[in-house]
Amino acid sequence: MYHAIVFLPLIGALIAGLFGRSIGAKASEYITSGIMVLVAVLSWIAFGIFAFSDEPTITIEVLRWIQTGTLDISWAFRIDTLTAVMLVVVNTVSSLVHVYSIGYMHHDPDRPRFFSYLSLFTFAMLMLVTSDNLVQMFFGWEGVGLASYLLIGFWYKKPSACAAAMKAFIVNRVGDFGFALGIFGVFVLFGSVNFETIFANAASYLPTGDAHGAAEAATEAMHAADTETVLNFLGYHLDKAHALTIVCLLLFMGAMGKSAQFLLHTWLPDAMEGPTPVSALIHAATMVTAGVFMVARMSPLFELSATALTVVTVVGAITAFFAATVGLVQNDIKRVIAYSTCSQLGYMFVALGVGAYGAGVFHLFTHAFFKALLFLGAGSVIHAVSDEQDMRRMGGLRSHIPMTYWMMVIGTLALTGVGLPGTIIGTAGFFSKDAIIESAYVGHNPAAGFAFGLLVIAALFTSFYSWRLIFMTFHGKPRASADVMHHVHESPPVMLIPLYVLAAGALLAGFVFHDFFIGHAAEGHHEGWYNEFWRTALFAGEGNHILEEFHHVPWAVKLSPFIVMVLGVITAWYMYIRSPQTPKTLAAQHEGLYKFLLNKWYFDELYDFLFVKPAMRLGRFLWKRGDGWLIDGFGPDGVAARVREVTGRVVRLQTGYLYHYAFAMLIGVAALVTWMMLGGSV
Repeated sequence: MYHAIVFLPLIGALIAGLFGRSIGAKASEYITSGIMVLVAVLSWIAFGIFAFSDEPTITIEVLRWIQTGTLDISWAFRIDTLTAVMLVVVNTVSSLVHVYSIGYMHHDPDRPRFFSYLSLFTFAMLMLVTSDNLVQMFFGWEGVGLASYLLIGFWYKKPSACAAAMKAFIVNRVGDFGFALGIFGVFVLFGSVNFETIFANAASYLPTGDAHGAAEAATEAMHAADTETVLNFLGYHLDKAHALTIVCLLLFMGAMGKSAQFLLHTWLPDAMEGPTPVSALIHAATMVTAGVFMVARMSPLFELSATALTVVTVVGAITAFFAATVGLVQNDIKRVIAYSTCSQLGYMFVALGVGAYGAGVFHLFTHAFFKALLFLGAGSVIHAVSDEQDMRRMGGLRSHIPMTYWMMVIGTLALTGVGLPGTIIGTAGFFSKDAIIESAYVGHNPAAGFAFGLLVIAALFTSFYSWRLIFMTFHGKPRASADVMHHVHESPPVMLIPLYVLAAGALLAGFVFHDFFIGHAAEGHHEGWYNEFWRTALFAGEGNHILEEFHHVPWAVKLSPFIVMVLGVITAWYMYIRSPQTPKTLAAQHEGLYKFLLNKWYFDELYDFLFVKPAMRLGRFLWKRGDGWLIDGFGPDGVAARVREVTGRVVRLQTGYLYHYAFAMLIGVAALVTWMMLGGSV
């Protein structure tokens, strides 16, 4: 079964990619989509096996891969609870995106190539989440990077799409460089890149520390650790404790790039240049969740470094806040949702940083449903209004595309976390996001309080920009041209049915699965489900305390996400329904702040100034002066020029005139006679 789950998408990709022109676009669509639906069903079966039984971690060897020196790597599948969750997320969303794309891409002449890329993307992500070692994970890691490049730049004749694809590829290489160094560091410290070996040795790696101890115990262990140098990094001689911290930070650097965290986030909004189904797949289930998965998988190592966990918490909190502020003023419907993704990923990393691993993965799980719903719903809107994406040229669409409207409303309810605190009534985001905020409040991490404050503010902003999108797009008077409004139409069933399925997940996933992910301490018998569910995930230490404590936070903390959510809705309603002139007035009054947010804190301009332009100047100098003047001038071109110069002068002697040759012969005879006379006299 697990071989089929992983390799069937690859078979679909090869069929559509190699034989798409022969079998036709329709056959390519149906084959790849049918395969993905089958794989999604198998993934839910695998999930059920781990959720409702005592199935231990399964390791399935596929083939022997690398054997050199002490490095022994098999290509194998590691199937445990965390893997089962990721299989459901990846394959469910991917299958629905495949089906949705049949309608969305029906006019595109390159549909076989598109569906081949989608299936290849899915296969790469499956290789990542089923990996049994870090090298295999890196293979999948780079595979999703390649597939994202192909999909973002799918419309390669569009310059902005090519630029966005290059940007995503290059920014991710920065993070991947850190990830690769982290893998090397793990091998140096543990002598292996296999997870089983790493996790087994992590428990006793630091004196008095243990992979299932709290972060404070890990801190004490760091001070008590053997001072023997185990790793040399950038000229520093590091003992075990500090080496482990550096390795964890390098691994997290990879996660920052892949999951678009603060400073390495700039590629994510530009990824909107790809077709909308691509955006849904990248943002909901594949590439951006890879970093969260990796940190969760490596939790036994991160639990031994309080410093690394603090960095994860701080970066996650800043990302959640930063992206939410930018989302407040964006006008492109897809970019608003893209910054929402960036913000929600920040929530997930805060959960991992404070040790609430179950809450972090739970939010990854629920987020996949409502974020895919929002992106595919946005695609339905764009499809209806003749490919328009600017919300300022929409409005009044509610009565024209009612099903899309209600699906978008459900996605927004889930994203903003609508629910009744203290009850089991709520959308998916209500259960998972509130759990993260409450976990941050009780977290023992030094940055937990800082994270709690930023997450609550981000929840306020999330509510505002999410409902702003709904009000600007569907309510008020139409702002599109009469011709566009005349052609507005609801999407076909092949596009709407995936929305219905995702809407069900956005509404019910939190209620159905919250016991499995975060337990329910208020009803002690449920807590056992949590412990059983995560028994094979190797989540360590702090999460055991967080699980107990976040269920008993003060009521003010429980109410805080609900209160800011309501404030966000009311503010958005007032500014975009009750008083539509207010946003323009505020933007004019605070022009500097408005432009600062509209231009995304000027990160693109800053990076352009610090990195892009200097690199281009250096490249131009090396091209003109180094390659052109120095190497070519004194090398191949210089030698060739000298040869041409000499031969040019020799050629001048070959004039073809008889008297020139006779004159040359006379000069020669005179020179010969002179030489003989002078030689004879000597």
